[in-house]
Amino acid sequence: MPSTLPDGDPVPRDGALPASALAGLGTRPFGFYVHVPFCVTRCGYCDFNTYTATELRGASRESYADTAIAEIRMARRVLGDADLPVETVFVGGGTPTLLPAGDLGRVLEAIGKEFGLAAGAEVTTESNPETADLAYLSELREAGFTRVSFGMQSVREHVLTVLDRTHTPGRPQQCVAWAREAGFEHVNLDLIYGTPGEGDADWQASLDAAVAAGPDHVSAYALIVEEGTRLATRVRRGELAPPDDDAMADRYLAAEATLGGHGLGWYEISNWAASEEARCRHNLLYWTGGDWWGVGPGAHSHVGGTRWWNVKHPAAYAARLAEETTPAHAREVLEDADRRFERIMLELRLADGCPLDLFDDPAAVRRAVGDGLLVPEAHEAGRAVLTLRGRLLADAVVRDLT
Repeated sequence: MPSTLPDGDPVPRDGALPASALAGLGTRPFGFYVHVPFCVTRCGYCDFNTYTATELRGASRESYADTAIAEIRMARRVLGDADLPVETVFVGGGTPTLLPAGDLGRVLEAIGKEFGLAAGAEVTTESNPETADLAYLSELREAGFTRVSFGMQSVREHVLTVLDRTHTPGRPQQCVAWAREAGFEHVNLDLIYGTPGEGDADWQASLDAAVAAGPDHVSAYALIVEEGTRLATRVRRGELAPPDDDAMADRYLAAEATLGGHGLGWYEISNWAASEEARCRHNLLYWTGGDWWGVGPGAHSHVGGTRWWNVKHPAAYAARLAEETTPAHAREVLEDADRRFERIMLELRLADGCPLDLFDDPAAVRRAVGDGLLVPEAHEAGRAVLTLRGRLLADAVVRDLT
């Protein structure tokens, strides 16, 4: 089941933000995340805020676009008259492409009407390969979407079975071809490594198939066994072995070798792109301290150091907006120390790294260089940049340096 929302401070009924959040509004990049919480089935490893048809209890896909548009209009009221051209839009889920392409287009149109889209705005949707075809992708492209991300995960059927993925091997590659035919210049494939029962050859086959499909971006994530998921239950019962750390490291090295060998360069620990233009600008907005409004049940937002999150269930979310009340469940105003820590944690994962003046202990940074975890040349230039070994141990490096 979806994970539990964190506690926080109450949010005014009208969603008004503190003055500290509104200060400087418009001087930072601004984007929208739109959460579509619907899935045909729930994958065994997933703890995202998603719902199958039998779990909706009073909510519906048919009315969802109108509800999301109501929140977009509320965002405009809350953010006032600030000039906020939207640089990135990311529609995620769930399975956004369970909605008609016309509904996704109407949501994008509402964002453009209320805020305006910046010139060259990046507009992405995620897609389960079984829910898209050439006609659907062509309609999305016509509506203004510029980028599409398909969940491939693996090419091996036994791996997909463990993950409870419903698409058939080969379908993601076909979707890449359809997306290109529809006019999408930027296409991503998502992969997962470390699934119980996946061998080195299985992972290599998935990497080879992904690059052969011709995307200009690949995301490769280590499997995390989240508490409360069906996968966690199976691991706890001993039905499946937990992911092995050494195998995970080997898989990551294989990803770096294969993707890098085919012209996809890493720019964030789990993300590789064929060029700077192919990088996911929306995720970079998250990682570099931009502002974004999260639309949808369970969606998180961040503006000027204030972070808030919406109620989880689609029916509760719709009821709030029908009453013209904020759907926000709670919020927090980040202290300077928290913002600094999060900046280090996120920027250190990037190929550009982060400036050395963020760290309180220069000696610890120098030790990390000496231990082969940070690039010496970057350190001399005033930045902390992870080596390949440092990427394998990134969480530990952050802990040691903060």
